[in-house]
Amino acid sequence: MTPETLDVDELLDDPARRVVVCCGSGGVGKTTSAAALGLRAAERGRRTVVITVDPARRLAQSMGLESLDNTPRRVPLPEGTPGELHAMMLDMKRTFDQVVEEHADPARARQILDNPFYETLSTSFSGTQEYMAMERLGQLRESEEWDLVVVDTPPSRSALDFLDAPERLGRFLDGRLMRFLTAPAGSGPLRLLGAGVGMVTSVIGKIVGAQFLNDLRSFTSAFEAVFGGFQERAERTYRLLQDPGTAFVVVAAPEPDAMREAAFFVERLASDGMPLAGLVLNRTHPLPEGPAARLGAEEAERAAEELSRDGEHPVAEAALRLHAERARTRGRELLLRDRLLTAHPGVRVAEVAALAGDVHDLTGLRWVGARLAGGGHEGSAGAE
Repeated sequence: MTPETLDVDELLDDPARRVVVCCGSGGVGKTTSAAALGLRAAERGRRTVVITVDPARRLAQSMGLESLDNTPRRVPLPEGTPGELHAMMLDMKRTFDQVVEEHADPARARQILDNPFYETLSTSFSGTQEYMAMERLGQLRESEEWDLVVVDTPPSRSALDFLDAPERLGRFLDGRLMRFLTAPAGSGPLRLLGAGVGMVTSVIGKIVGAQFLNDLRSFTSAFEAVFGGFQERAERTYRLLQDPGTAFVVVAAPEPDAMREAAFFVERLASDGMPLAGLVLNRTHPLPEGPAARLGAEEAERAAEELSRDGEHPVAEAALRLHAERARTRGRELLLRDRLLTAHPGVRVAEVAALAGDVHDLTGLRWVGARLAGGGHEGSAGAE
C-alpha cells in the first residue's frame, strides 16, 4: 500500500491556515515535530509561535533559548529569514489565574486565588493542563498577532485527553456532588435531607477533612460567578478546533500502542468534525535505497547462512544479518502503518527516520522539518 503524501509545505504556506495541532500519545516526538513545523513555517515567511507543554523543556534547548515561560519569546534565526519564530511553555497555573482575573471582580478573584482548594485544582487536578493548553491556544489565536500557532499537546496517558479534558473539568466543577457538598445548609438538596444533613456532612468532613470541606464550599461559592465564562471560553476554543483554518497532525511512532492511539484520534477527529491534515510516522527505519532494499529478510538470512558455512566472508555475513533484522523491523512498521490506513483510507502520511540522538539545536529541527516536507514512504508491508 502506497499512502498519499502529507504535503507539509502546502499545509504551512496556506495563509488561511492559522492553527496546527500536533497530537498523539506521549513519547512519540510531538514536541520535536511541533518545533520543526514552527521553524519551517518561519523560514517560509510566516510569523509563527509554538506553544509546548513538555516538562522536559527540550523545546527551549533545541531553539537555543535559556528557558521558556508563559510569554512567547522570539527565537534567534539566521539573518534574512523571511518570517519569525516565537516559542512559549504553558504555565497552567498562571493561565488559570489570568482567566479568573479576567472573569471576576478583584475582590472575588483574590478570594478564589487565595483558596487552598483552588491551589490544588490549578496545579494538579487531572485535565487542568489540557484545559489550559486549549485556553492559551484561544488567547494566542484571538490576539491576531501570529500568522500561525503550532500547538504541542500535553504528554497525556491518552491522546484523547486533549479533547476530553475541558468537558471533564466542567462536569466536575458543575457536578451534583460539588453542588451537594457546597450548598447552604437550608437550601437545595440539603434542605430536603432535613435533620440528617448534619450527620452526612459530618461523615464527609471526617473523610476529606473539615477544613478541606470549608475550603471547597468557599471556592465554589466564589467560583460560581466565573464558571459560565470558563464554559463559554472552552466552547469557543472547541469551535476554533473545528474551523477549517485549523489542522491536526497526528504524530505516532511505529509501535502497536502508539498506532492504536493514533487510530483512536483519527476516528475522534472525524466524529467531531475536526480537520485532519495527516499522520507523521516518527522514528522509522527505512531501508537504504538501491538494489539491497529489495532484498527481503528471509533471503538475506539464507545468504548469511551460506556465507557462515564457508566462514570466509565474516563481514559480508554480518552485513546480511544486519540487513535481515532491519528488513524485519521495516516490515513490522509498514504492517502497522497499513493497518491504520486500511481502516482509515485517505490519511496522508509523512515519515521521519529515527536519529542516532536527540534533536538539540536548530540544525536538527531544520533536518526534521525537511524530512517532514519530503515525505519519504516506501511500499507496503506485503512487499517485504
